Amino acid sequence: MAGKKGYDAADGMRGRDPDKRGGNGPGDFPQGERGSLAAEALRYLRSLAVKNYSEGTIEARKDSLKTFILWAHERDLHQPDEITKPILESFQRHLWRYRKVNGKPLGISTQRARLGTLRDLFKYLSKQNLILANPASELELPRPEKRLPEQALSLNQVRQIFNIPDLFDPLGVRDRTILELFYSSGIRRSELARLELTDLNQERQVLQVRKGKGNKDRVAPVGNRALHWLQKYLEEVRPKLALDQDEKALFLTAYGEGFNPDVLSRMVSKFIKQADLGRAGSCHLLRHTCATHMLEGGADIRFIQQLLGHEKLETTSIYTQVSIEQLKAVHARTHPAEAPPEEPKQDAPDES
Repeated sequence: MAGKKGYDAADGMRGRDPDKRGGNGPGDFPQGERGSLAAEALRYLRSLAVKNYSEGTIEARKDSLKTFILWAHERDLHQPDEITKPILESFQRHLWRYRKVNGKPLGISTQRARLGTLRDLFKYLSKQNLILANPASELELPRPEKRLPEQALSLNQVRQIFNIPDLFDPLGVRDRTILELFYSSGIRRSELARLELTDLNQERQVLQVRKGKGNKDRVAPVGNRALHWLQKYLEEVRPKLALDQDEKALFLTAYGEGFNPDVLSRMVSKFIKQADLGRAGSCHLLRHTCATHMLEGGADIRFIQQLLGHEKLETTSIYTQVSIEQLKAVHARTHPAEAPPEEPKQDAPDES
């Protein structure tokens, strides 16, 4: 495939075994005998599925539990009743000291999520009478950080990113369409990956977003420019990618399959890097930029809440702290320091 790129290069790989296409799947969850910490953690995860928790939530908690159980096994702790409050506090210190491959610590939100999962696990074990007392009942989580979200892109920066995909390549047209849809609708990467053909209503100019965060459905508007690219993609590109005519996914990879959210993240991150903006970012940056630009354009915060699928208005209100344009306008209109500087007065020359 030397000399080929994009769709032409991928076309020669489409028949390969999916397991040989690259990428690493998640590691296996630790196993244990019935009644062991690992076995009961799996029962806890199954109970979440019965309670209709979203797949994303269950996977996130599974990852948190895997981290803890492997840490516990290294210390020869295999049974739920062997876990005490001091042991959990030791694990909390481990999370605080831990450094990722890039040398950075775990974010406070990540630490809180992992410890919160443990509190929920041991609450479940206590209710099931598998332990006499809940060692996590008084475990104190790190205080949450009140940090501003990253600065939104400017309109010029958005255009720079959109100009990166090669529009002479079918995959480039697909990628431009994905970028346009992220920016137009503020959709999450997992929501875009789950979109099916029937979720797009071109006549009404809306998307049916199914199983969003918290397993909630919503309807999101799609702008005219994004609709133009969607129509071009559906007419000219998707038929070339669809190996199976029964495939329902709206966006297809070069292998004729729906996207994995992680693949979308890597793709968008690559385009942002190639745009040479002097900053990094991924799918969420386009979602954040969508909300910020609408707020600066005068949209009511409640409509942005509905667009983004936020359950609480407080979650959306963070955008009011980074949308500086309206504040600048009020500042210019009302602050005395905005008045033009006075020319310095000079004394009249002495004629004596």
